[in-house]
Amino acid sequence: MARVVLVDAGGANIGSMRHALRRLGADASLASDAEEIRAATHVILPGVGAAAPGMRRLRESGLIGVVRGLTQPVLGVCLGMQLLFEYSEEGDTKCLDVLPGRLCRFDDTAVRVPHMGWNALRMERSSSLFSGIPAGAYAYFVHSYAAPVGACTLASCDYGGAFSAAVRRENFNGVQFHPERSADVGARLLANFLAL
Repeated sequence: MARVVLVDAGGANIGSMRHALRRLGADASLASDAEEIRAATHVILPGVGAAAPGMRRLRESGLIGVVRGLTQPVLGVCLGMQLLFEYSEEGDTKCLDVLPGRLCRFDDTAVRVPHMGWNALRMERSSSLFSGIPAGAYAYFVHSYAAPVGACTLASCDYGGAFSAAVRRENFNGVQFHPERSADVGARLLANFLAL
């Protein structure tokens, strides 16, 4: 059985994420202890908030090297996905540098910021993370900064231009959308993650 840990990076979606996992039969603990995180079978880096406070929380907890060194399946959600990249314009923040790329703010002269609501997923390459989720499925987003489409992109969305909706590099996965708020699509994605 999966031992799931949610990394305590100060995110505000902890309760809803735990509830979504509980519906799938997984009881997730919130942890800021390095050994507890390393001992988990699956690690989720959740987050609703801003890049600079999220990275500061990880740094103060001594978890930056811990997260970078994880070898089990890792899933970054929303801000958690963004923190996996090299850098975010938000607060001029150096991030975890697990994935290549820089997060940029949406152009508020072209689209409403934040990007909030349902958007269709365009599959860029196949992945077991999206098993049973059809191209064009809708997921729920709330964010003002986005990662470019690149070699690690699994799925993209269009909002004033294409951005990465899901990414993967080795054992590190990330989704910009909120699976805990994305109905059946989100539940399937979380179940697929737990099966990795």
